[in-house]
Amino acid sequence: MRRVGRLLVPGWVDRNFGIILAARAAMSVGRALASVVTALYLADIGFSGLEIGALFVGVTIASALMATTIGLASDLIGRKVFLVVVPLMTAAAGLVFTGSRAAPALFVAAALGSFGRGSGAGAGNVGPYQPAEAAFVAESAPGRHRPAAFGRIAFASSAGALVGGLLAELVHTTSRMTPAQATAAYRPAFIAASACAVVAGVMALLLDEPPRRTPTGSQRRRIRWPARSWPALWRFWCTNSVNGLAVGLSGPFVSYWLYRRYGASPGAIGVLFAVVNVGSLASSLAAAPAGRHLGTVRAIAAVRLLGGALLLPMVLAPSFWLAGAIYLVRMVVQRVGMPLRQSFTQDMAHPEERSSVAALSNLPAQATMADSQALAGYLFDEISLASPFELAAIFQCANALLYVWLFSWRPPRGAPDDHAPTTAGAVAPQPSARAS
Repeated sequence: MRRVGRLLVPGWVDRNFGIILAARAAMSVGRALASVVTALYLADIGFSGLEIGALFVGVTIASALMATTIGLASDLIGRKVFLVVVPLMTAAAGLVFTGSRAAPALFVAAALGSFGRGSGAGAGNVGPYQPAEAAFVAESAPGRHRPAAFGRIAFASSAGALVGGLLAELVHTTSRMTPAQATAAYRPAFIAASACAVVAGVMALLLDEPPRRTPTGSQRRRIRWPARSWPALWRFWCTNSVNGLAVGLSGPFVSYWLYRRYGASPGAIGVLFAVVNVGSLASSLAAAPAGRHLGTVRAIAAVRLLGGALLLPMVLAPSFWLAGAIYLVRMVVQRVGMPLRQSFTQDMAHPEERSSVAALSNLPAQATMADSQALAGYLFDEISLASPFELAAIFQCANALLYVWLFSWRPPRGAPDDHAPTTAGAVAPQPSARAS
């Protein structure tokens, strides 16, 4: 038992990291629950697939703008404020969903609360404050322990999402509900999601963040372009743009697809996602050993390649539970790659530009994700329920190959950290000349 305790809470875990873990778990409960029910609620009050896709486009654009602003600003003024304020915004958005069916109100609330991001199985994305959170984690964990730290963050996400998936049982739908009846049926779920976000924001108040370094001489405090991290940043732009196409076509629509394809209820989908998150718990902690064994870049590429390939048998499965079993395998694999990607991004960034790089590295992906979400809505309505996932499989496999080419064959000479990882087939990145 003591050995298990040391595995989950090793000696390098400090108070701040413990608070971030707890807040991430709470936020993931609400995020997973919202991810399960948002698209289903919109469908039950009369939104078409194209309209749901349009709402997700708005969410993606708003999240991109917020994440970029937060990433750049948190390197300047600190991380803590965003870990408090953004969850409270999500809570307010959930309250709008409890009583409104007006499209403009739902579009605005979804955009500010980042509702509809992710599939509910893993809750890896907790909202636009994630660049600030990632930098906080990187600063709390010694360099050689950083992959393990992000693995524990992913573990907390899976644990929280496990609870969030089960809470989908709060929704009790019937066939041929009126919009008013649908609002009443889904209200308890959105209230629960709001409460979890409030808990996460209040927990973040307990974080102890040192003040930002005061500039000397004539230097002024202002937002700066992360020039010292540019050799790595442009490569992340290339790879993440392609991955954004795959994520936009599939990620936000999994619960909607299960609902349309198999007639699954919110409760059944929530149970499936809970099972997926149980399976994902161990794989989150396996990220660091996988990175050491295969090399960081090869491990990331391998899980993306396998994750893309598994989309095809999933959408061809004849039954809900067979599709769910394939989805389980896919998500277990995917969860290995997430901590490695987050840790690798932080290691490649200059220490003073971590939040900026975390935010900007995903910016092109938000644009491609927005485009592919709109395309997915059209494909669902006009072509087939399988076609968005088939396209997503192609893009994700292409992304895996591109990742290997850019980060192994010709690795960037980015801003290093104290213990930068060695990528497979390449030497560890060395310091670049600092931008003047």
